[in-house]
Amino acid sequence: MKSQPFIAVSQILACLLLTLSLAAAQTPYQPKFPGDPAHSESEAVALGYMRTVLRAQHVYNKKNNKYAASLADLVHTGSFTRRMTQTTQGDYTVLFRPHKDGYDLTLTPKTQDADHRSFYAKEDGIIHGDETAPASENSPKIK
Repeated sequence: MKSQPFIAVSQILACLLLTLSLAAAQTPYQPKFPGDPAHSESEAVALGYMRTVLRAQHVYNKKNNKYAASLADLVHTGSFTRRMTQTTQGDYTVLFRPHKDGYDLTLTPKTQDADHRSFYAKEDGIIHGDETAPASENSPKIK
């Protein structure tokens, strides 16, 4: 009989801890600016990276009359840093492919879901996203 109150209290505490941990895990994403299209912190970082590459490519093209052939060529262009040449950026893998008249930039999440979409952009500066497959220029546009 003495153990029943202990079991009841421990069960209540376990339920309380589970409820608190679930509440903390489900904290909704707080947009970083009005119109922020990101669904999670991870996406916000990925989209910020893409915007930085797109801006650097735009500046590079204006200065050199061509797009950079590699991410390393963009170092010190705009706010593009040497660290940004790494192929892993947060929860995403970066794929940069130059071609004759431009480039393709793809960010693929390690785990793809509604909060970790894949992203694609090219020299037109439009970012596309897909939550079920690798993004391409046929994927929906991100605002």
